[in-house]
Amino acid sequence: MTASRVEEKQAPIRADWADRTPTDHDKVDVFGPEDQHDIKYKVLSWPLVAVLMIAEIVSNGMLSLPSSLAQVGMVPGLIIIVFLGVFATYTSWLLVRFKLRHPEVHTMGDAGFIMFGPIGREIMAFGTLCFSIFACGGQLLAGQIALAALTDNRLCLMLYTGIFAIPTLLCSLPRTFHGLSWISIASVLSIFVAGVVGMAAAGIAPDPNRSVEVAVASDFYTAFVSITNPVFSFAGHFMFFVLVSEMKEPRHAMRAAYTLQSFATVFYAIFAGVTYGYIGSTVKSPSFSSLPPYWQKVSYGIALPNLLLAGALYAHTASKVIFVRIFRHSKHLHSHTIIGWSVWIGLVLLANGLSFLLAVGVPIFNYLIGIAASLFAAWFTYGIAGMFWLHDAYHDGPGFYAWRRQWAQTALAIATILSGAFICVAGLYVTIRGIIDAYASGQLPPPFTC
Repeated sequence: MTASRVEEKQAPIRADWADRTPTDHDKVDVFGPEDQHDIKYKVLSWPLVAVLMIAEIVSNGMLSLPSSLAQVGMVPGLIIIVFLGVFATYTSWLLVRFKLRHPEVHTMGDAGFIMFGPIGREIMAFGTLCFSIFACGGQLLAGQIALAALTDNRLCLMLYTGIFAIPTLLCSLPRTFHGLSWISIASVLSIFVAGVVGMAAAGIAPDPNRSVEVAVASDFYTAFVSITNPVFSFAGHFMFFVLVSEMKEPRHAMRAAYTLQSFATVFYAIFAGVTYGYIGSTVKSPSFSSLPPYWQKVSYGIALPNLLLAGALYAHTASKVIFVRIFRHSKHLHSHTIIGWSVWIGLVLLANGLSFLLAVGVPIFNYLIGIAASLFAAWFTYGIAGMFWLHDAYHDGPGFYAWRRQWAQTALAIATILSGAFICVAGLYVTIRGIIDAYASGQLPPPFTC
């Protein structure tokens, strides 16, 4: 083929890759035209989506970051947080691009079907469900810690978890994310104010014997254990497709993603640096537990709405994935039918019930969260995004030549995939080793105990 014919062939493909957007979105997206429906899903504006994303991601993950700085030092820790924030922004862009080019995608399972067929759909759908339920359980445990601090541990810890699970369940019940969007504003305000109060409290009563290191030398196991906290503090991408599917204008999704990642990165870095700077190497995870008793109660009390809503969002997502899978293109998806509401309420009860049982009934649940995060969040947040780009570039362009022509983006996509694989393997290694060490030292309590 001559050079002129190659250029003639590539010109329209280059324009298509840069500018292509869905031209008939309502006919191909998961919910379709909604003008005549009782329940309308596609009503979210991008600011509300940004608020929902922040409410979901900037939660108890933030409280683990100061202890990560204590393991690796101030400078490496802050560099890791900022780098991961930029990295997560890039992978957000890749996910949003894929969603806009495939409006029918509602979950990671749908994306898996496009790339890998039925097996890919089931694996990625299972990963979404698994991580959603485990993340909800993690929020229930965070709520347990908060309630125990507020009441001076007067009740059984399992009872605290049950008490916190009830409002989490109730907040999961709305059928649309719009039903959760306005209370998520209070959730974001609560975690922001709680973080500011926590930093102020650490400054008011700093540890006089604190040790703050610029950098800390450690072995791979110790270092990566500390790195997993900031890695998974940005692990909310598995919900992006579900949220964007309920936007009025999906093409504005990156505005929400930019808002999320900018807020999370800056707030994480400031909170982790200030808290570690005032408390030092003895800072606990969650970091509010390192504050004086009075300020612990104030900080946890302010943060409670965020911990609650984040758990509700995870349970809602797990329920929504199954519900849409069952009733896609059915009247029960958009109408107030007995079958539709019965199945929805049953799924919400199941998601919250499983989260509660795992949180209180599995002695190694904290480690299982690490395993789930390593297996799924590492890919959903980082690695899989590179596959999305390679898939679309290959099929929308002239196959491998499209990769070669856009070599810089191809290299970034491959690096993203390799990063996800490394985080997955290393995360599994440190988590499994942690389980072995915990069993050997007798640190694991029996299930269903106080």
